[in-house]
Amino acid sequence: MTEQETISLDTSELRPVLTKLQIGDRILLSGVIYTARDAAHKRLFERLDRGEELPIPIRDSVIYYAGPTPAQQGMAVGACGPTTAGRMDRFAPRLLNMGLAAMIGKGDRSQAVEAAIRENGACYFAAVGGAGALIAQCIQSAEVVAFEDLGCESIKKLIVKDFPVTVAIDCRGGNRYKSGRALYQQI
Repeated sequence: MTEQETISLDTSELRPVLTKLQIGDRILLSGVIYTARDAAHKRLFERLDRGEELPIPIRDSVIYYAGPTPAQQGMAVGACGPTTAGRMDRFAPRLLNMGLAAMIGKGDRSQAVEAAIRENGACYFAAVGGAGALIAQCIQSAEVVAFEDLGCESIKKLIVKDFPVTVAIDCRGGNRYKSGRALYQQI
């Protein structure tokens, strides 16, 4: 097995690169990402349904399905591991249609999300579950930007440096969860 190259990408330059990414590509993301979990997504959609402006930009942004724990000494946040992405599947297609570039989480996505990823030239990145303390070391700063009352599930703007993710679903329909299962079944 050969060593796969790791690709360094800045979130501000992500959109034009998304069509070139393939499942299995290892990425080190730097730049701005936003955290949002279930409760925050529900509130975003309540605002959208009322025709109100959102507290974060959606177009060309990256949303990380995480709820960072309080900061430890010398750190921007405490542990910051991914949550199960499937819980946001009912929200993701609409956000992708609004121009969301990428999502970060763990676990497979629904067919509707896969279709929206393809249709919008977006990407779903997987982060390693259970590695929240290690991931936190890549976070340089964290600022609550919406829904502070939700505590760790508030929306935060994170500045990250070399945040490790893997392309799990690419914009051409590749899905690492499905291809991985198929490969395992051949054993």
